[in-house]
Amino acid sequence: MMNFNQITFKSKDSGPAFWGLINPEWSLCNKGRRQSPVNLEPEKLLFDPNLRFLHIDKHRINGLISNTGHSVIFTVENETRHHINITGGPLSYKYQFHEIHIHYGLHDQFGSEHAINGYSFPAEIQIFGFNSQLYSNFSEALHKAQGIVSISLLLQLGDLSNPELRVLTEELENIKYGGAEMPVNRLSVRGLLPDTDYYMTYDGSTTAPACYETVTWVVINKPIYITKQQLHGLRRLMQGDARHPKAPLGNNFRPPQPLHHRAVRTNIDFDLSKYPGKTCPSMNRNMHYKAKTWTQY
Repeated sequence: MMNFNQITFKSKDSGPAFWGLINPEWSLCNKGRRQSPVNLEPEKLLFDPNLRFLHIDKHRINGLISNTGHSVIFTVENETRHHINITGGPLSYKYQFHEIHIHYGLHDQFGSEHAINGYSFPAEIQIFGFNSQLYSNFSEALHKAQGIVSISLLLQLGDLSNPELRVLTEELENIKYGGAEMPVNRLSVRGLLPDTDYYMTYDGSTTAPACYETVTWVVINKPIYITKQQLHGLRRLMQGDARHPKAPLGNNFRPPQPLHHRAVRTNIDFDLSKYPGKTCPSMNRNMHYKAKTWTQY
């Protein structure tokens, strides 16, 4: 698991801008040229006809959902025999699902790590896997080339949430304080994804120290929905224990980092002449990127 010890997203003198100064081993956080998250600009996306559809195994798994004091993380059960594999998309190898991170804001106007044309969403789910063909576990792959994949799901407010998101948020009342964890059974990671095959992808980093530049990011081109009640459940979580609850857990997101001329590729073909009678409102270059119009072909 990523080391979230001594990480803060809020303090003025020890927040994300200072990570690289706090610890020499975190120097990539300040000096790296392939850092994440980023602001995705539709007019600069590069259509890549070689990008395939992403595949995630459908079977359900058990695990633990934890309040780490810095984030909400679901980690797959160590004894799992039937691992969930992630293949296709921009990936050249098979990746094994390891954990899910939830980033969110204390207000609806921000919370996601990735932004679309400067527009932030209330929350973001990141599904992490490690390259199981080259490396033996997540910790080893974390600092190795092509070691990690992260699938980003941007969350929008809605009246009815994604069913698998409900599986995760059902236990929030039981992990109110830092260090608490609860079992979660029969979660479908594939079921968290919206009904679309379209995505954006780029080479980036982990969004917490040591900011390893080993992550292939896949940002799905359609949000999933979270209710106000679920967001309130997240916002009630605290960083500290019951005796010293400290501050709320939210606002646990890193600001967008410079792209530094990296290509952001997509499997959406912008040549609308190929699709008579169809338009692509989410990716149309003349479209302002607001979440309510964020749909796909």
